[in-house]
Amino acid sequence: MITTKRLVSSLILSAGMLALAPAAMSQSGTDVSAGDWPDYGGNMGAQRYSPLDQINADNVDSLEIAWRFSTANFGPTPESNATFTPLEVGGVLYTTLGATRNVAALDASTGQMLWLWRPQEGARFDAAPRKGSGRGLSFWRDGDETRILMITPGFFLISLDAKTGIPDPDFGDNGRVDMFEGLRLGEGRDDVDIGSSMPPFVMNNVAVVGPAHKVSMRPPSKFNVKGDVRGFDVRTGEKLWTFRTIPQRGDYGYESWQNGGAEIAGNGGVWAPMSGDPELNHVYLPTESATGDRFGGDRPGNNLFANSVVALDITTGERKWHYQLIHHDIWDWDNPSAPVLADLPNGRKVLMQVTKQSWVYTFDRETGEPVWPIEELPVPAGDVPGEWYSPTQPFPTKPAPFDRQGISEDDLIDFTPELRGLALEAIQRFRLSPSVYSPPSEADAADGTVGTLSLPDAIGGANWEGSAVDPETGILYIPSRTNVALLSVAKDENSDVDFSQSYGVRVPRIKGLPLVKPPYGRVTAIDMNSGEHVFQVANADTPDRIANNAALAGLDIPRTGVATRSGLLLTKTLLFIGEGVGGGPTLRAHDKLTGDIVAEIDLPNTQTGVPMTYEHDGKQFIVLTVSGSGSAAEIIAYALP
Repeated sequence: MITTKRLVSSLILSAGMLALAPAAMSQSGTDVSAGDWPDYGGNMGAQRYSPLDQINADNVDSLEIAWRFSTANFGPTPESNATFTPLEVGGVLYTTLGATRNVAALDASTGQMLWLWRPQEGARFDAAPRKGSGRGLSFWRDGDETRILMITPGFFLISLDAKTGIPDPDFGDNGRVDMFEGLRLGEGRDDVDIGSSMPPFVMNNVAVVGPAHKVSMRPPSKFNVKGDVRGFDVRTGEKLWTFRTIPQRGDYGYESWQNGGAEIAGNGGVWAPMSGDPELNHVYLPTESATGDRFGGDRPGNNLFANSVVALDITTGERKWHYQLIHHDIWDWDNPSAPVLADLPNGRKVLMQVTKQSWVYTFDRETGEPVWPIEELPVPAGDVPGEWYSPTQPFPTKPAPFDRQGISEDDLIDFTPELRGLALEAIQRFRLSPSVYSPPSEADAADGTVGTLSLPDAIGGANWEGSAVDPETGILYIPSRTNVALLSVAKDENSDVDFSQSYGVRVPRIKGLPLVKPPYGRVTAIDMNSGEHVFQVANADTPDRIANNAALAGLDIPRTGVATRSGLLLTKTLLFIGEGVGGGPTLRAHDKLTGDIVAEIDLPNTQTGVPMTYEHDGKQFIVLTVSGSGSAAEIIAYALP
């Protein structure tokens, strides 16, 4: 054990010796240019880019498994849907493991375990709404001091010595801070259905934690926990500030909650990863919807700061700027991923927020001014009793949407006249959405319909997988899926919310096929210098369930992709695309300028954690988490022979 600790210590020290100068978007003493992967998104700007090019178009088809690490023995049951992305610093790979969210340090060359820390949360874990390994960790360095910070399923902020895995005795209560303390609970509620799957965001010696709630399609009450975001001293665990995403009386934005809605509503937190600019000292919050996801009659008004990008001074929590992307969200289109930061070749210093509704909102990251105009345009109102509807919504003029929005008859499947006819017949029970912002309707509406069909659904569009940007070209790559939403509400007798997502009605399928035309999953490349699309490719081949469908016998079916959101990794020369949760066991390397497939790599299972890359001892590795089909998740590391 002593030998292991010494080994880790020496590896960490070597990383510090490599980092001779500070790097943009990094404060860990190292960055991707040194061959490391010290942040969840590669760097603090969430770029998911590395300049490594040992693995390139000429040799990528020669990749072999260098090592693999099974998570089968971590936690009470094997985790078969793991979505974490490890970090790597100086030859040590840091990762979460298993349903109880263990933390491990592995030798980055061999996958051999160096240390393991295991949370023991008892009833707190049993009641946690966000169990599982989560999405990742954060790394912090100050001279020789190094820390791993993470959030447990039971919602404790933890600080571990990166060399040993031992909790930091100077941080909070022997290495942990109870995130339940200081929460604003809902009126008449003593239960706390709150946690986080994401790592804390750490920058300039502050750790920022945003909460995640249970999915709010059928909330048990309109009085839910409020999603306050808090900043903590990374050395001591002392709380430095709280930003109230749902304002209280006297706060800026309170007036946007009419009829006392700010006192009633909960949620509005940040469940997605965050990003930051260490030079500006700004942390950027991608906030979520307020309670509930399908009905907002108890919170009339635009509802600041829900569904917004908010820039805070990370030291004080002071709001620097904000922009609300959706007024009064009733579609569950909360911001799902970290805002991506980049210094573009054209000189702009931008923030790019991809959204579930399939837009890229683009801002000057210092001032919050839109790079291209965003127009407030009229949107349809609905007829659900007691609901409040915003008369307008903000529409970006550039870039164009990266996935389909709304549904008309032109979107319906049309491989054959028979299939199109069946699709036209199937939609007769539903309303169609002429606008991306067509609202939900009742499951027993007066016109005989049972809900509204729309695109995209509550999963996106884009989601937690986010996007990747090439800082050398300014091209942004976005994975998305095309899956129809059913916006249908009904009374839930077990809730005091007037309406919730209805049960018992489903989006129709046509002889086992999706209702709409393919592609069902795609990756879009957008030149953010101009705002113009560069290419769009399906994220996968046509799956057997479509290709071998009897209704399509004899037809030449285009490459349809699958209704997943791929995990992306950018390197100097290549764009790596996995098929994502629900896809198949394939990782593809694409030419990042054309989208052409360069190589296909067979995986032991489906890519479910977003890939990352690093170089150690002269060898580049590509690492990703694979899982699915009921088998335990694995970490797989690829390298050249």
